[in-house]
Amino acid sequence: MQLNPQPPNLEPVARIPARTKRQAMDWGLVLASQGIEPVIEQIEDGRWTLVVAPEDYDKSVAAIRTYRVENLGWPWRKPIFKTHTIFDWAGAAWVLLTFAFYWLSDRNAALRDAGIMDAKAAAAGEWWRLFTATLLHGDLAHLAANAVFGFILIGLAMGRYGTGVGLLAAFLAGAGGNVLSWLVRGDDFRGLGASGVVMGALGLVAAQSMSLLRRNPNALRIALGGVAGGLMLFALLGMSPGTDIMAHFGGFISGLVLGVLLTLTGDWTTRPTVNFLAGFIFTALVIWTWALALGTM
Repeated sequence: MQLNPQPPNLEPVARIPARTKRQAMDWGLVLASQGIEPVIEQIEDGRWTLVVAPEDYDKSVAAIRTYRVENLGWPWRKPIFKTHTIFDWAGAAWVLLTFAFYWLSDRNAALRDAGIMDAKAAAAGEWWRLFTATLLHGDLAHLAANAVFGFILIGLAMGRYGTGVGLLAAFLAGAGGNVLSWLVRGDDFRGLGASGVVMGALGLVAAQSMSLLRRNPNALRIALGGVAGGLMLFALLGMSPGTDIMAHFGGFISGLVLGVLLTLTGDWTTRPTVNFLAGFIFTALVIWTWALALGTM
């Protein structure tokens, strides 16, 4: 890759315009990685271009287009201060969803009865209650507590793993919390609330330190320290008297396991197409499970 202030030759070339010098340099690195050697030039009006051989033009445009798609900006995702941690403000959509379900169930008790986690009903085939119960709450104080901590933890999980992937993983972890509580407490178990989802998000956040092992095998102590920090937060937030500790613990462990699996498989979870698919699956799962629940009313 060469950087020339003005075009020095008159041979037939193809030009790819760029808005800034920084963008031209970034695209030049992309092309260099594909075996194409561009020349970066500043033309008379101050704009920048990448000069490539005509036979490399189509390949160059395709490589730049792929790079731009894989690095689309998401305006809700913002770095936290000067750290490498990203907080995804799209977590507010989950909060609004839980408030909407609380408003609906508060006005229609039958909706709450259809979606609550009832172990006997689940054992009889109503498996969807494992999921629908995570969007219901007993009272406004219960909802407010989950909304506050959930907004923070789910936002961090979505920032680390991707908007769609983080949300879907936390939702699945919440269902995992209901499974554990069901197994421990038996057929008498009845419960509702997003606490398992919130604790699942905490497990996802705690597991992100395991990514250090892929870059440095000697970072085991740091990685385990991150998990230990998550466990301490779980003890602080998830073991309050009068709460469903088993559902909290099950959600945390489910989130931790999912987080480790997602972390050790690489950074593919942050790709836009993967997150779009995960977001679609989350939406479809919410609609499907509630459609089944409403069918029993």
